Amino acid sequence: MLSDVQRGFVERARVAHLATADSDAVPHVVPVCFCLDGASLYITLDEKPKRRDLTPKRIRNIMENPAVAVTVDHWDEDWSRLGWVMLRGIAEMLPDGAEHDHAQSRLSRRYKQYQTMDLAPLPVIAIRIRRVLSWGNLDHAALHPTNTHQVISDK
Repeated sequence: MLSDVQRGFVERARVAHLATADSDAVPHVVPVCFCLDGASLYITLDEKPKRRDLTPKRIRNIMENPAVAVTVDHWDEDWSRLGWVMLRGIAEMLPDGAEHDHAQSRLSRRYKQYQTMDLAPLPVIAIRIRRVLSWGNLDHAALHPTNTHQVISDK
């Protein structure tokens, strides 16, 4: 579903933005750490201090409305270097199991901060990618892998 250029762009990125909406279509957008594996993108809940007595809004939204979007973007003062990739799909919660464990293992390898956290009991959001949209200067992104975002055509 993703072209090689789109996949490379997303995989080099360190942060994405997850957009969810509740059953009334009220939007909610948060920055997330993630990993891409095949036609799925994974996000885990983690041990960062948050209110422990309340399920995060993104999880409540997914339970009400599993349609989500994830955007990875690159911004630059030189607007010829702008770009983004948006992944649209259906999110599902993985409380445990082989896919859950595989995703958390990949996320721990990708983000050293996760290596000191006990992620095993925490759920994973699995986004089944159904549509990929992108735009921007892919040449710039391909030439500068330290920049975390790239883009390509609408699919």
